[in-house]
Amino acid sequence: MDLALLYSGGKDSTLAALLLDSFYDVTLVTGRFGITDDWTHAEAAADRLEYPFDTIDLDLDVASEAVTRMSDDGYPRNGIQRVHEHALERVADLDVDAVADGTRRDDRVPTLSRAQARSLEDRHSVDYLSPLAGLGRHAVDRIVAEALDVETGPSEQIPRGDYEAELRALLAQERDQAAVDAVFPDHEQSYVRGLRE
Repeated sequence: MDLALLYSGGKDSTLAALLLDSFYDVTLVTGRFGITDDWTHAEAAADRLEYPFDTIDLDLDVASEAVTRMSDDGYPRNGIQRVHEHALERVADLDVDAVADGTRRDDRVPTLSRAQARSLEDRHSVDYLSPLAGLGRHAVDRIVAEALDVETGPSEQIPRGDYEAELRALLAQERDQAAVDAVFPDHEQSYVRGLRE
């Protein structure tokens, strides 16, 4: 069975791929708006892990809508959620049996409700899987420490292959860097260098 997993190159989406690999033919897929080429970091991580990799083009209007919402809200939650839902819709349009992401039990954003997951499945005739949905942050961190070589650091310094980097860039273009700093809290990101030997 073919599965497309939304992939950032970080620890959560990588762990999701490893957990699903026994049951599916996993392709790692990064959504991109074309604002930056940050998605190449996810491609490099996928290559080191020896997974097939692909990209999907996301609608730039969705990015603009998300940036406006984040700027109006003063925080990224609703904008990131909107982009994640859009990316899952686009991945579900691929010729696959299932789609997945690396969302965890403790994530506030992005998440899909049961109703949203069922709707996605019904409208696209795919299964939606979130293999980390039963795992909290500490459990994920312990498993990752055993299995993956990971670099962590501040968001703006860690190479990523997700849409957050592009949303930051678009917000800086449309507003300025001060708007980016006001909207996005300081937090750590991860980037997978490979499997732990």
